[in-house]
Amino acid sequence: MPVQMMMRRAQPASSLARMGGLGAEGAQGKRGEGHKGELLGKSTRGRVETKLFKQKILGTLTFVVSCSANRVFGIIVSDPLFVVVARRRSHLLLLMISRCSLFALTAHLGLGLALLTGTIAPSRAQQADSTVLTKPTPEALPKVPELPLPQASPRALVMQTIGLSDVTVDYHTPAVRGRAIWGQLVPYGQVWRAGANENTVITFSDGVMLNGQAVPAGKYSFYVLPKADQDWELILNRVINHWGAEGYDARADQIRLPAVPESGPMHENLLYWFSEVKPGTGSGRLNLSWEKRTVSLLIETDVHTKALAGIQKVLAANPENWQLLAQAADYLVQHNIQAELALQYINESLRLKEAYTNTWIKARLMASKQDYGTAIVYGRRALKLGEKEDPDFKQRQPNMRITLTEWQSKAY
Repeated sequence: MPVQMMMRRAQPASSLARMGGLGAEGAQGKRGEGHKGELLGKSTRGRVETKLFKQKILGTLTFVVSCSANRVFGIIVSDPLFVVVARRRSHLLLLMISRCSLFALTAHLGLGLALLTGTIAPSRAQQADSTVLTKPTPEALPKVPELPLPQASPRALVMQTIGLSDVTVDYHTPAVRGRAIWGQLVPYGQVWRAGANENTVITFSDGVMLNGQAVPAGKYSFYVLPKADQDWELILNRVINHWGAEGYDARADQIRLPAVPESGPMHENLLYWFSEVKPGTGSGRLNLSWEKRTVSLLIETDVHTKALAGIQKVLAANPENWQLLAQAADYLVQHNIQAELALQYINESLRLKEAYTNTWIKARLMASKQDYGTAIVYGRRALKLGEKEDPDFKQRQPNMRITLTEWQSKAY
């Protein structure tokens, strides 16, 4: 007994009338519900309603599955005997249809029809048009060609190393183009994507402090909440794959920071830029400028902790390198941290080789400890070694002598 099953999303009633012989009165029904054939059965499960109809065309059954999200229309074609069986067993068909998902519906119906009729002949679905249920694979979907044309808001990428940490901003640059920006194109009181097109994304290679608050390493979408008469809010959100502010959810915010917008020179194109970068302290500012407004974010990194970890790793692999030991001690002396560790490094460097460079570092270290007498001794020694070792030493000698004189004034 040949049976063919097809299903599609709900069509306008006029289309259904042409497909299933629904009649003119059927075309008056709602979208996807214009079935005025003989109702064989009806089932309601939760928010899903399923109806089974016998149509005017001999051997044609239709079903409608309705819910709040979708409505599916299907046709079952068989010979008259099947219609009789289906009439008697309509409750089984309804139960099976209502339990099926959209893409599993055909398989379940095939099993149900086999139980009802006892046989299923080879399907004639291949003869049907695109109404036959087929889920295309991604490979089968045609790729729409795109022309390589310039974007109205082109992509931009800016990266800055602050201390030993990298901060990257990936964004798109809208232009003013004569428009009123603040309070108009960018409304007050609404979360703004702080760019154009996709999310503006900020990446921190290490944990940082933003305006004094800790933020872990990672990628964050960046939003701005501008306000007319109050401080603005700068927002980092953990979801980075939205189109602008569409789908923004405050529950995924990592942090919100107050910021005071400042007036500045005109910027036709939105611009992210860094300023006040201080490598020694591991701090800097990230600025957002557009039209005549600028907001700024203070970024601080724990540069010394990261530097010290790197120093210890390199020295562990090169314990006999007097120059590396001297450089490590010099870094600690420059930033006035870990004085005892600096003394350990410089003593080991001098043990391996005495040069004017590491001797002068030892003198500076002792002066930082306010042991000016010892500092003077090592300072004088460094001057003598420099005169013997380095033909370019004369360029550094005047400053070294001035420093030595200052120590002498404090020592005596």
